[in-house]
Amino acid sequence: MKTSRLFPRLAAGAAVSAALVLLASCGGGGGGGGGGNGGTPPPATTMGTVAVSLTDAPACGFDAVNITVTKVRIHASNIASDTDSGWTDITLTPARKINLLNLSNGALEALGQASLATGHYSQIRLVLDPNGAGGTANTVVPSGSLLERSLDTPSAVQSGIKLVNDFDVGANQRVDLVLDFDACKSVVSKGNGSYALKPVVKVVPATLNGIGGFVSSALLGSHVAITAQQNGAIIAATVPNASSGEFALTRLPAGNYDVVITADDRAAGVVGAVPVAAGGTITALSTSAAPLTLPPSLQGSISGTVTLAPASATEVATVTARQVISGGPAVALRYQAADLLNGSYTLAKLPVAPIQYVSYSSALPLVFSSTATTPSSGIYRLDATAVGYAVKTNAAVDIGSINQTGINFNLTP
Repeated sequence: MKTSRLFPRLAAGAAVSAALVLLASCGGGGGGGGGGNGGTPPPATTMGTVAVSLTDAPACGFDAVNITVTKVRIHASNIASDTDSGWTDITLTPARKINLLNLSNGALEALGQASLATGHYSQIRLVLDPNGAGGTANTVVPSGSLLERSLDTPSAVQSGIKLVNDFDVGANQRVDLVLDFDACKSVVSKGNGSYALKPVVKVVPATLNGIGGFVSSALLGSHVAITAQQNGAIIAATVPNASSGEFALTRLPAGNYDVVITADDRAAGVVGAVPVAAGGTITALSTSAAPLTLPPSLQGSISGTVTLAPASATEVATVTARQVISGGPAVALRYQAADLLNGSYTLAKLPVAPIQYVSYSSALPLVFSSTATTPSSGIYRLDATAVGYAVKTNAAVDIGSINQTGINFNLTP
C-alpha cells in the first residue's frame, strides 16, 4: 500500500475545515451548543464536544445541487421525535446555502460544533430550509443549463433528515461527525421538467483514509466518474479534478474495494480488490506521471419503465446496469432513479466494449486488460430496486448491436 501525494493536501484541507469549525463555534454559524437541554449546564469536566461537517458524492446530470442548512440536531435516543426534550442544536445563523458538488474528493463543509454531556448518542437530524413556492433555498442546475430550478422539498426537512448513528462523547474529548449527502441519489425527476429532493444521507468515518490517484487528461471533460464498490454496491463516488485529473475516494470503512472508472465514449475500467486500512492512509492507484486511462468504446443505451404495485407517490425506484467480471463481482457502471411520476428511466452512455480489468498491486503503474472479463461485449444485467419492494432482475440485456427500449419492470413487495 502506498500513500499518494494527495494525502498531505487532503490532510491540510481537513485541518482548514477543523479551523473553520472552531471559528463557527465562536460566531453565529456554530451557535446553539447545548441548546434545547435547559437547566444548569453540567460541570465542564463532564462535557465533551461534537463537531459536524458535510461532504458529498457527485451528482448525475447537474452542474449544481444546492441545499440550505439551518441546523443540526443531536439526541441520545434514536426514537426521539423532533418535539421531544433533550435535543442539542447546532444552529447556522444565517442559514447556509451549500452547493454539494463543491464537496467531492474529500472536501468538507464545516457546519459547527456544540458541547455535549458525556454519554452515548444515537440520533442526528440535518434540518434544511424548506422551499416555499418558487423558493431558491434548495435548487438544482441541470447540466448545460444556466437556469436554477427549485427542488420540491419534503415536509420531513422541517423536522430534520433523521440519521441513526451511535457515538460516544467522553469528558474533554472531541467527536467529529461527517455527513455524506449523496446528491446523485437525492435528486429525482418528476416528468415535467421539475425535480424533487429525496434526501439520501449517511454518517461516514471522519478519518481521512481511502483510495486516490490520477486519470489521464484525455478523459477530462468526458463526465468521468470513479466509484468504490463492494459486491457491486456503490459505497463511495467522486469525480476527478477538472484540471489535474486527481481523485480521492475518502473516509471508507476498512476493507477491500473494486474501483470502477467510467467516462463517455470509453470502455469502463475496474481495479479489483483495492485494500483500504482504517488508519489515515490513501491507497494509490496511479500517479500524475502515469495516470489511468481507458480505451475508446462505442456506446449504447437501455430504457423502459418501472411500475410499483402497489403504487407509491413517494417511493423512488432505481435501475442499475451491471456487468459481470469472470470469477469476480457484478460491478455497477450506470444507475438512475426512475421518474417519480411516470416511472421512466434511460441508462445512456453504456460501453459496448468489454470492461478493462486489473487486480490491485502496490507496484505501479497498473495496466488494464480485457482478458479477465466476460467475453461478451455489451451484455448488461439490470437490477430494479425500491425500498419495500422485491428486487427484479433482467440478466442479459444486449446493446452490442442496437439500443434496447421497453425494458420494463413491475416491482411488488
